[in-house]
Amino acid sequence: MQHANSRWSYLFRLLYLIGQLWPTSKASYLEDNYPASVIEDAHLTTLQLLSKYKYPGELHIVTTEDKYVLQVHRIARPGAKPVLLVHGLEDSSASWIIMGPHSGLGYYLFDAGYDVWMGNARGNRYSRAHVKLNPDTDKAFWSFSWHEIGVYDLPAMIDTVLNKTGYKKLSYFGHSQGTTTFFVMASSRPEYNSKVHVMNALAPAVFMEHVKTPLSGMAINLLKVIGDQYELTRHSYLFYNQCTRSAEAMRLCLFFAWKVIGKNVAELNMTMVPVIFGHFPAGANSKQGQHYLQVLQSNRFCAYNYCTTENQRIYGRATPPDYPLEKITAPVALYDDQNDYLSTVDDVKRLMKRLPNVVLKYKINTKSNPIEMIWGIHLRSWIQPQILQLLQIWEAGGPQNRTNVTTEFTEQTSHTTQTENPFTDNTAQTDATTDI
Repeated sequence: MQHANSRWSYLFRLLYLIGQLWPTSKASYLEDNYPASVIEDAHLTTLQLLSKYKYPGELHIVTTEDKYVLQVHRIARPGAKPVLLVHGLEDSSASWIIMGPHSGLGYYLFDAGYDVWMGNARGNRYSRAHVKLNPDTDKAFWSFSWHEIGVYDLPAMIDTVLNKTGYKKLSYFGHSQGTTTFFVMASSRPEYNSKVHVMNALAPAVFMEHVKTPLSGMAINLLKVIGDQYELTRHSYLFYNQCTRSAEAMRLCLFFAWKVIGKNVAELNMTMVPVIFGHFPAGANSKQGQHYLQVLQSNRFCAYNYCTTENQRIYGRATPPDYPLEKITAPVALYDDQNDYLSTVDDVKRLMKRLPNVVLKYKINTKSNPIEMIWGIHLRSWIQPQILQLLQIWEAGGPQNRTNVTTEFTEQTSHTTQTENPFTDNTAQTDATTDI
């Protein structure tokens, strides 16, 4: 425990020293190397970003059954079919738009004619509220993991969207933790399967047997020190200020980030890195991280593991139950890649075997990672058109002759996409030239 503490202490001291060794000059590193618009975007909220880029943003307040107060941000197109986008761990609704109108999935879906709703899970910068509990003074506020997000937050968001729009179904997008929480909801509250046209799982985080990050041991020890009811990395500009002071500082911060998620310089728009640091991390609870580590250590996708006595009280058994994935009847599309340290190819294959209604398996054979699944340079040409086609088909009730599909990209200058069409028996092959 002391060893883990010293390693993390070393990291934060190193970040502090960076600030001292490379102090900002009158003409700062950011101002010298990045457009003013990028620096501005790093400091704008989700709704301010929508306003800046002339998109119709709305704020909707959602109260869950257990009285957490959430913000849902809408790119409003009244009357259009609704889609709900839910972010990953330590992220927020901004994740879907911070790369700008020419890349962000939120913008793409709106421009394609959809009414776009972007959720914020309890505990992040936009959903740090409760009817009775004060997050700054009441430890009970921080008693949740991603289990409660799946059981309470997502149903409340879905019901709000459907009630506001008058539709009976929506299409769902989850990234990383946003997929975990969907699978919790759809297995624990299976009545919500009928409210979803199709679930798009970007970098699905369910099984973790083959996680490759070398920092998992450090995370286990750190969270043992912190405990399971602690606000983890509340949103602030600490990381932004330290990581954008110099080129050396930015390289160091990216080095540690890539140790966690996997490295792919070619797909990261380096010009937009300050925007990422301005919005991420957006805040979470340490218990969310602990729950993931339990999944990793137990090799099970199961509810939170308390002590034996508490497990007996909550679950009626000594160990937590597995989530019944076989109850998930909503159509599911899985999107993964070769270089994801957290959502590995083998673990996604295991998930695919457990789900009863996988309608698409889309794999990118490049050195991508889970962050680039939503922020990558080539998403507008690689994934987003496939997503749009899938939405249109399942909103119309699904294909007449359905088979599963595997789409693969090979990392070459000229990308060849082989698609087994899920709607016919033919195999389509197209070439798309991109620069990497």
